[in-house]
Amino acid sequence: MNVKLAELEITEPILHDELVERCKKGDSRAFAALYQKYARAMYNTSLRIVNHTGDAEDVTQEAFTDAFRSLEDFHYRSTFGAWLKRIVINKSINQLRRRKMDLIDIDKTNIGHLPEEDTIDEQEISLKVEEIKRAVALLPNGYRTVLTLYLFEGYDQEEIADILQVSHATVRTQYMRAKQKLLQFIKQGLS
Repeated sequence: MNVKLAELEITEPILHDELVERCKKGDSRAFAALYQKYARAMYNTSLRIVNHTGDAEDVTQEAFTDAFRSLEDFHYRSTFGAWLKRIVINKSINQLRRRKMDLIDIDKTNIGHLPEEDTIDEQEISLKVEEIKRAVALLPNGYRTVLTLYLFEGYDQEEIADILQVSHATVRTQYMRAKQKLLQFIKQGLS
């Protein structure tokens, strides 16, 4: 069984490369196969950021359209999925910007040091996945975006600052506040 797993790991990237190459040659079945392979994951990535099904659907469609138009620019420096995910994340963030996302660059304000908020003991709260999803959906756009990119998409805070075009301090502050607000929602049963 380990041999089969190793074979799958070796052959899977070749299959994706083959699909991409077929797409580059205009094979409509390859376009459909790539779309089927990645559409759900890309939709879920967008939905976690934009928090609106219609917007996530639009972002997903636009991302695939842009990716398919730009396939000649894809040179296998990463997997097709990683390349496409970056497009989806950027488009999702742009969608939030169009909705006037509430992210304030802390470096450009006079706020200074933030007051310490009541700490919440994370150990005593047992969380269920659906409760977390509902609570995340209640977060303001800026908090939800930073939290999603950090926890669910695996970006570090410097990468998030670069993606959002804000300072690292802003990302760190937004993440801390998002985490506290999320725990507060869950503790109060607002999710």
